[in-house]
Amino acid sequence: MARSALLNVMVQAAFKAGKSLARDFGEVQNLQVSLKGPGDYVSQADRKAEKLLHEELLKARPTYGFLGEESEEIVGTDGAHRWIVDPLDGTTNFLHGIPHFAISVALERQGEVVAAVILNPATDELYTAERGGGAFLNDRRLRVAALQEPLGCGHRHRHAASGRCQPRHLSGRIAPRDGRSCRRAPHGRCLA
Repeated sequence: MARSALLNVMVQAAFKAGKSLARDFGEVQNLQVSLKGPGDYVSQADRKAEKLLHEELLKARPTYGFLGEESEEIVGTDGAHRWIVDPLDGTTNFLHGIPHFAISVALERQGEVVAAVILNPATDELYTAERGGGAFLNDRRLRVAALQEPLGCGHRHRHAASGRCQPRHLSGRIAPRDGRSCRRAPHGRCLA
């Protein structure tokens, strides 16, 4: 699969931050963790991954803006482009040793997302997409089925009025044995 230069920059940045997160995931019990809000944790791993993403993305395109989850927005001189990153999407899973977390990187052009990368460094799953170029999982094209409703998402009941599925989370697929919920697993958006 041929990627654009910008998508390659995004993938390389995600892999660099992913190496750091994979190391930290193996040492999760030693991380310094603080409470950002109710049930919303931020760790050293989060901040370190965002710093790596920031450095790599702005090294490649220094005039682009940068919006990270853990830092203040940087307005670029370009004005039309902005990197948007979540360095550790699924922090709670990460902190509990559940390998369903990811690095999310998007490129916004004039207010519209035109490319995105989601990397789970624990499983080496790399999702990439570019507007007009399709979506891929580990360089294999993803296809959209002509279904009216999601299939196999662990839904147990339908909404009484509409009869449509009531999505809750991918419980049957990724729920841990001890009953904790993985409802915010980042790449669940790619799986659904």
